[in-house]
Amino acid sequence: MFNEVYDVIVVGAGHAGSEAAAAAANMGSKTLLITMNLQNIAQMSCNPAMGGIAKGQIVREIDALGGYSGIVSDTSAIQFKMLNKSKGPAMWSPRVQSDRMRFAEDWRMLLENTPNLDFYQEMVSGLIIENHKVAGVKTSLGITVKAKTVVLTNGTFLNGLIHIGDKNFGGGRAGERAATGITEQLVDLGFDSGRMKTGTPPRVDGRSLDYSKMVEQPGDDVPQKFSFLDITKPLIEQRSCHMTYTSPEVHDLLREGFERSPMFNGRIKSLGPRYCPSIEDKINRFADKDRHQLFVEPEGWNTVEVYVNGFSTSLPEDVQFKALRSVAGFENVKFFRPGYAIEYDYFPPTQLQHTLETKLINGLYFAGQINGTTGYEEAASQGLMAGINASLKVQEKEPFTLSRSEAYIGVLIDDLITKGTEEPYRMFTSRAEYRTLLRQDNADFRLTPKGYKIGLASVKRLKRMEEKQKASDNFVQFFRDTSVKPEEINPILEGNDSSLMKQSDKMFKIFARPNITIDDMRKVESVNNYIVDNNLDDEVIEQAEIQVKYSGYIEKEKNNADKLSRLENIKIPKDFDYSKLKSMSMEAREKLNKIQPVTISQASRISGVSPSDVSVLLVYMGR
Repeated sequence: MFNEVYDVIVVGAGHAGSEAAAAAANMGSKTLLITMNLQNIAQMSCNPAMGGIAKGQIVREIDALGGYSGIVSDTSAIQFKMLNKSKGPAMWSPRVQSDRMRFAEDWRMLLENTPNLDFYQEMVSGLIIENHKVAGVKTSLGITVKAKTVVLTNGTFLNGLIHIGDKNFGGGRAGERAATGITEQLVDLGFDSGRMKTGTPPRVDGRSLDYSKMVEQPGDDVPQKFSFLDITKPLIEQRSCHMTYTSPEVHDLLREGFERSPMFNGRIKSLGPRYCPSIEDKINRFADKDRHQLFVEPEGWNTVEVYVNGFSTSLPEDVQFKALRSVAGFENVKFFRPGYAIEYDYFPPTQLQHTLETKLINGLYFAGQINGTTGYEEAASQGLMAGINASLKVQEKEPFTLSRSEAYIGVLIDDLITKGTEEPYRMFTSRAEYRTLLRQDNADFRLTPKGYKIGLASVKRLKRMEEKQKASDNFVQFFRDTSVKPEEINPILEGNDSSLMKQSDKMFKIFARPNITIDDMRKVESVNNYIVDNNLDDEVIEQAEIQVKYSGYIEKEKNNADKLSRLENIKIPKDFDYSKLKSMSMEAREKLNKIQPVTISQASRISGVSPSDVSVLLVYMGR
């Protein structure tokens, strides 16, 4: 049936698998995407949304490199918001509310129109391994498919176990069976595995809700979009979300079910995401709070199904129903399906290289929740990087990695393989020490040339980025070169309680003042004429404003990144034996031998490795 040898086989078609398959195929590798149900490609298993704080940056990075998540997020959006606009641009994070069905459909259409990509529906039950190298996969029907590389993106399906109250049953997602066989084989091959938990809220009938008792949450007045390409457009029409609150009465009703909760009766033993706890966990941990926010999110343009964000739970369905009916606006709620928790197998990511290739098996890559992460965006970025590197390996080209100063994707992967994780890992802006450099607005400047160089980003994408960069650089230079007279700028300064000018000065200095915006500067005739004459769009204008107003911060962070890159350039020999460095602490030697960092910089970030241990390494390396 499968006579040919594929370059890349991707197992699983969630967010990680879809990006991995698209990347490998678009880079010219003959790729096969195998999944248990082809109707559920790129399913939004949890909330119908993409982006958010730090996650929005990741989606824009995926798009800048040539991935599909940004495009699909735009085409299936029903609402757009730029979060954290009251803070500096390093914190701005785009987010869309998505049409769940359209999101999956658009992903499938993109994949079906991707050359070099085949599909097959079946459960992969094992891997073919020859001399510590992957050679293909075996399916539950006994079919063998040969491949040069394999990317595993199994999500929550590996020995998945669903919990609703005191009931539990095997499954990788509601209504879908779990995947078996792979964990056991990998453990036999020497991999360490663990268990994690995640949860999801009930879905309800929007027709049964009273929105007049809730607070409306509309989208932005001037919505933007994710993709840097012009093939998608900002929304013209948007759907509102709503917000309501739990109450002491709701909490009391939920507590009545605690003894039947798998969270508290010992049935669930694994850790869930700390920053996205279940409603019962929130009530238990924050007993002093008498209410919690609930966000009521529509699931699409043409459906009445609603997602109750903030009410993730594995309590018995009767407890869920009774408690939710006591929430303002939910008095007559009808359930589509109850919330549930799911436990699944993962593999501690310290067993991976920066390319996401496993250290034990040549040509085998892991991406997504199999690595202990949570979230569509985190999964998609890993899938993209694994697909890229699997394709490059087949083509016998240099691997592709991103450093912590180049991308949030670099921070994510470095955190995983260097520090590991014992609870579902979620990206935050606070995890990135160079977040002023890693803004959502400049992801194309940072990454599109790299995506083009490896053969993923198109010429069109690169040219569009170069035109934008040139236009914004020229606009910044205009402010540096052009002077403004006091009589022209002082009325504007006075209106903003900013100190007045006594003589002409460069506009850059005026614009750099914290309380002066681009709208203020546009009141200067020469500025407005420049914008009109050069036909500058909002993206270019915003980019120039950030470059002017935050130039000092950006320069300082670049200098810090350059200093630390010295350590990134000091390579550690492969399979280096740290046991011979007796002046290093025992803990450091054990951790370093286990993780086998590639550079001194990576070694310095491993928990348990002190600055003095790094000094010992530097001395040994002759630095």
